[in-house]
Amino acid sequence: MIYHSIDQLIGHTPLLDLPIDVPNSSRILAKLEMQNPGGSVKDRLGLEIIEEGIRQGRIIANHTHIIEPTAGNTGIGIALAAQKYHLPVTFVVPDKFSPEKQAIMKALGATIINTPSDAGMKGAAVKAKALAKQTPAAYVPMQFTNPVNPLTYERTLGPEIIADLAGQELTAFVAGAGTGGTFAGTARALRAAYPDLQAIAVEPEGSILNGGPAHQHRTEGIGVEMIPPFFKGLKINQVQTIADHDAFRQVRRAAAELGLLIGSSSGAALQASLNVARILPKHSTIVTIFPDGSDRYLGEGIYDKD
Repeated sequence: MIYHSIDQLIGHTPLLDLPIDVPNSSRILAKLEMQNPGGSVKDRLGLEIIEEGIRQGRIIANHTHIIEPTAGNTGIGIALAAQKYHLPVTFVVPDKFSPEKQAIMKALGATIINTPSDAGMKGAAVKAKALAKQTPAAYVPMQFTNPVNPLTYERTLGPEIIADLAGQELTAFVAGAGTGGTFAGTARALRAAYPDLQAIAVEPEGSILNGGPAHQHRTEGIGVEMIPPFFKGLKINQVQTIADHDAFRQVRRAAAELGLLIGSSSGAALQASLNVARILPKHSTIVTIFPDGSDRYLGEGIYDKD
């Protein structure tokens, strides 16, 4: 098939039945979102943010300046989509985050402004809003509160998984929580088809969903400083809190044993899926999301042993 623009390559990623031993004779199916053109699950969101903004009249092609706080992947997705409509983009990124992701955003035409790591994403959001007040024709999509975020995954990722399963049973959905949009939107779509579905959110140590104190962590792309607004009214059966060393151990294992080059949030999702398999009934089917690949974290020693 011949495609005519990069946005046509977003979505319809593979669902891989992982060839590993899973407790209770269960299986883990992983949606390989690194196969999107920008390398992550957030390509879906970037495209929908821009196109919904145009539909609502908040974005005008060749004119509006997009400003957004991001850890990187959403920025890459927005930058890809912005090219189609010739939109200038500026991203506010805490300086602790992957230099590879920042380099990719710059390569796609974005301006990067760094904020102190200890201010977290809250600090980046404050800076983005301040910049918007000083910038003519600026629009801040604000992925952390924008309802387009969960709707993107409810409309795309969830239905794709249902189609991939082709009528097979599904016991549990296990996925990381950052903004919460991917988890919430996908869980809603899956639960509509599988009412008894167990929805398990994954966070790193240093995130607050399980009540622990907030602090910095090596696992990127997931973890929250406040409860995501998208979780309101959503039934979450369990939160799995995964230590950095367990997430990175699974990253190394996936490469060495499976030929899968995954990022640390994917390693956390894999560890959480294995944990959940131990407490689910025998022969359960677990679907998880591998949000991105290891290529954008190599400078951080993602394959180095602890």
